[in-house]
Amino acid sequence: MLIFIIIGVVILGAALLVYAAIRMPKDETPLDSRLSEYAGRDVPISLEEIELQQPFAERVILPLLKGVSDFVVRFTPAANIQTIQEKLNMAGNPWGMQAPVYWSLQIIFAVFFGGLLLFLFVFGSMKLQWWMSLGLVLLGVVFGYFFPRLYLDSRISRRQNNIRKAMPDALDLLTICVEAGLGFDSAMSKVNEEWENELSAAFGRVIQEIRLGKLRRDALKDMAERVGLSEMTSFVAAVVQSEQLGVSMSRVLRIQADQMRLRRRQRAEEKARQAPVIMMLPLVFLIFPSILIVLLGPAGLILFTSPVGKMFFGGGI
Repeated sequence: MLIFIIIGVVILGAALLVYAAIRMPKDETPLDSRLSEYAGRDVPISLEEIELQQPFAERVILPLLKGVSDFVVRFTPAANIQTIQEKLNMAGNPWGMQAPVYWSLQIIFAVFFGGLLLFLFVFGSMKLQWWMSLGLVLLGVVFGYFFPRLYLDSRISRRQNNIRKAMPDALDLLTICVEAGLGFDSAMSKVNEEWENELSAAFGRVIQEIRLGKLRRDALKDMAERVGLSEMTSFVAAVVQSEQLGVSMSRVLRIQADQMRLRRRQRAEEKARQAPVIMMLPLVFLIFPSILIVLLGPAGLILFTSPVGKMFFGGGI
């Protein structure tokens, strides 16, 4: 009985931690929100009352999740933590999540799915052999462990596709702005102001880093590493090289824009050539069987009730 109580507590704790990770604050830190609330009040109140007014997730769940991540990071190699952080950066890191927290979420999901399946097999109506139940529980643990990574990979792919599609138009706008007399930094700011997509957000982060004192070439190289696209890497390399050699920036941007449009057309042609192969699967397994049933079904019934059918099928239907 004790093990069942422990499993229930673990599942409940995992669900609460997952909820806390989803509700993790994005832009404003808890300290800033508390100080702004303390300064905006007419009647002074104590810090303890302000603390109690915070949501339960920020007061209890988030510190618990941070404690789990601190415990996990002690037994995790630094190379794995760095790899996870790079993947989070490539995904855009929409929740402001750090690598140790993400790593702890993998363990929490593994415990959650494994414990849930174990709970269903013990208390549910499904009665299987012990080795089958154990195998399904282990499968749930593996699925729960790799589920956040699959989601992260899909988010990286979606973000890269959005940036790849937006690059030709963004480079055209950069070229127009530079040819009109704006500097390259001002042109990137213009792209950030006019559009709201992944690429404009990446340009906006570069502008913020430059304003904070980072060199432009370093900020652009960091952006290329965060995006992880060959097109972005070649664009950044061309811009940095033109800055070092003193080549006209507008000419470099125009050449890059032409290359991006050429690559976009080539990708479209490649997808068009892949379409017949992709369409074969639904045609063979879904459409053709339906057509055969509609066309040959009545003929089969007539043949089945004919004298030939009575001869081979014992009297037909």
